[in-house]
Amino acid sequence: MTAPAYRTALVTYPHTQALKDGAVRPRTFTFDFEDVPVIVKAFRRMVRGLEFDISEMAITTYLTAKAHGKKFTAVPVFPMRAFHHGAILYNTKSGIRTPKDLEGKKVGVNRGYTVTTGLWARSILQHEYGVDLKRITWVLSGDEHVAEYRPPSNVVPIAEGRTLEEMLLSGEIAAANGIQTDSPDIKPLIPNAKEAGLNGLRKGGLYPINHTIVVKDDRLAAHPELAADLFDAFVRAKKIYVDRLGSGQIAEPTAADRTFASVMEITGDPLPYGVAPNRREIEAVIRYSVEQGILQKPLEVEDVFARGTLNLAG
Repeated sequence: MTAPAYRTALVTYPHTQALKDGAVRPRTFTFDFEDVPVIVKAFRRMVRGLEFDISEMAITTYLTAKAHGKKFTAVPVFPMRAFHHGAILYNTKSGIRTPKDLEGKKVGVNRGYTVTTGLWARSILQHEYGVDLKRITWVLSGDEHVAEYRPPSNVVPIAEGRTLEEMLLSGEIAAANGIQTDSPDIKPLIPNAKEAGLNGLRKGGLYPINHTIVVKDDRLAAHPELAADLFDAFVRAKKIYVDRLGSGQIAEPTAADRTFASVMEITGDPLPYGVAPNRREIEAVIRYSVEQGILQKPLEVEDVFARGTLNLAG
C-alpha cells in the first residue's frame, strides 16, 4: 500500500533540513513540501482555508485558531524559539527611559495583536518590569490571521498609508514591536537583550516558544498513528543538527546557531520537543494569552496537542 503524501508548509531550518532533503523520512506517510518563502502566509492560508495537511504555525495563532474552532491540532514540536527582550524598539528622543514610561503612550505592533513575538514582548513588560499593558494603546500595522478574533479596546489599527517606522521616527508612537530600521535614534528599549534572555533562563526562567506544527483533524482521525510518526520524524531530524552543533561541526554558525549553543550550555537541549519538557512555556503562553485578551478563557494543555503525542518527548 502506498503511503499517503501530505501537503506540508515548513521552514528549512538546520534542524528540519533532514526532513526537507529526505535524509529522515516518516514511516507511515511522505511529506509533499510546498515552498512558502514567507511562512506567515502559510499560517493564514491554513487558518482561513485549511490549505495544508501539515503546517508550521505561530503558537499564538494556533491557540487563537483553536479557540475559534479551526479544524487542526498541534503536535508538541517547536521548530522556532527565540528570546524577545530585544523586540521592542523606542525613539531615544521621545523621553522614554524605562519600560514603565510606555504607560499612557502608543506602541506599535508589527502585523496583528496575536503575533507571538508581541505576546512574549508584552509579557516581559508586564512580568519583569511591572508595566500595566492596559494603559498602553497598541497600534497594529496589519490584521489577524484568525478573522473572527476581536482584540481588546486598547488595540487600534494604524492609519491608512502610514507605517510604524515613520510613526516611531516622528514620535507619534513611543515604541514599536517587531520592526526594523537603520535610524541611529531607534534602539532596543531593554539593553543587552540576548544576555537578558539567557540570564533569565539560567535563573530558571522561560525559554520562549514561537512556532509549533499543526495537522488537519481529518488526517489525524483517519490515521491515528500520524501524530506520533510526525513527532518522531522531527525528533530524528533535530538530533542530526544538535549533534553537529554540540560537536562544533558547524563551520559558520549563524546568530540562531550561537543562541542555540548558549541554550545548550544551560539546559542540555536547545530544541526540546514534547509536552513535559515544555509544560511551563506552554502554560505561560496560554496564561499570557488570557491576560492580554487573546484568549477569552484558558485552554487545557492536554486539549491543545494531539492525543497520541501527550506522553512523547525528544
